Amino acid sequence: MSQPGWALADLDRSSVHPMVRKAAEWSWRLLLILVAIYVVGRLFKQFDEVTVPLALAILLSAFLAPAVDFLNRRRVPRSLAVVIVMFTALGVVAGVLAFVGRAFVNGFPQLTNEVVATVDQTRQWLTNGPLGIDPSQVNHLGNNIIDLMQHNQEKLASGALATATTATELVTGLLLMLFLMIFFLYGGGQIWEFCAQLIPRSSREKVVAAGFAGFATLVAYVRATVVVALVDAVCIGIGLAILRVPLALPLATVIFLFSFIPIVGALISGTLAVIIALVTQGWLTAVIVLAILVGVMQLEGHVLQPFLMGRSVRLHPVAVVLGIGAGIVASGIVGGLLAVPVIAFANTAIRHLCGNPLTEVIKGDGAFEAAPDPPIWDRLPLDPEIGDPDADTDRHAPEPDRENPDPGDASPPDSGRNGSDSDRKRS
Repeated sequence: MSQPGWALADLDRSSVHPMVRKAAEWSWRLLLILVAIYVVGRLFKQFDEVTVPLALAILLSAFLAPAVDFLNRRRVPRSLAVVIVMFTALGVVAGVLAFVGRAFVNGFPQLTNEVVATVDQTRQWLTNGPLGIDPSQVNHLGNNIIDLMQHNQEKLASGALATATTATELVTGLLLMLFLMIFFLYGGGQIWEFCAQLIPRSSREKVVAAGFAGFATLVAYVRATVVVALVDAVCIGIGLAILRVPLALPLATVIFLFSFIPIVGALISGTLAVIIALVTQGWLTAVIVLAILVGVMQLEGHVLQPFLMGRSVRLHPVAVVLGIGAGIVASGIVGGLLAVPVIAFANTAIRHLCGNPLTEVIKGDGAFEAAPDPPIWDRLPLDPEIGDPDADTDRHAPEPDRENPDPGDASPPDSGRNGSDSDRKRS
């Protein structure tokens, strides 16, 4: 009974071209992977009050885990080491926020006065300058803004209520994040091994090792990102303070926070600093601030990140930009913040699951890196050997010296035949 069924199956497979059959097999597998990724993303967004604190707790645990291990290795009980590190981190964050908040409160009036003065100068230029705009139109602009605010008081009130609700959610998420961090720092490895029991026994050990390798990548990524963000904030903040740009310290704090989103974050925070410098100090100061930003970003990209992150976290810029773009579209700023760590973790874990040894994966051996292509396509339309499988080999082979030809080189048919005869006679 089974033989006719197998015969029909073989007949059906033989009637389909092998290329079509392979494309269909790859297609449904890729569709299943994409559906799984989509479902995970939807679940993450649906339960973001829990998943976002969970993801941030993992990142912050990756940053604080080396400090806990440092104390634990020196015979400090792990529970006490977790308490010491957590309280130290909370104290540093609270002190920085208090200092920045005081600087913002003290510097905001100066910013307001300088913005008002700039607006007045712009208004005078619009009316008395080459544009010659009617003064009544310029003066009505401020009145229109006031009327717009008065006619939308209900929307502003609802927005304030939504802000209060968001603040409540932020406090709840912060407490949940701190709670998770305590247990991740104390026994995160045991939690991961317990979760890995869902994996079949034959693959469980490899999956556990891949998870540890991915977490090692997160440790390197978060540590390097914090150092790079701190260097960016200090250098740019010093430059803003020297140029007497208002709110230099709050702007440096914004630059520090946005630096956790590679490429895009530095662009957004740098644009904000340039705009404030332009509005308050003029175009010359804005150009100087822009030059400082470009210089710091070059230092970050060519010196700090390669030195601090190493090869294990090295990702192609195309993957970084596309990942951040997809994360921002899917989940806003949180998605842009988590996109690169997720890609780095997945890159390391998948490479280990594909058979690369754990030591090579952590060191970054065999990782894909951006490299220049050889010059090929400029000669393609003029190459007479298009389609020849040996054309690529011939293209990369060194060209013969036309002035001093090698006796062993090929020659035209007639001369080659005569030459071979004369050589035969000599021998």
